[in-house]
Amino acid sequence: MFNLLITITIIFSMLIAWVFIQQIARKYAANHPDLGPVKEEGLGCGKTCGCKTSCKQEDLF
Repeated sequence: MFNLLITITIIFSMLIAWVFIQQIARKYAANHPDLGPVKEEGLGCGKTCGCKTSCKQEDLF
């Protein structure tokens, strides 16, 4: 039972840490617009849209 509680705590802590890191990255991008927007994981051409073979070159950057 103790191992289960430790595991739940670790997973929840990692989730909270990941959300916190994403917020920091978004704030940094908002303060430095010259660097461009934050690239979210799993987004963009060829990731989820199904256009892997028909991407335009400008969509890749």
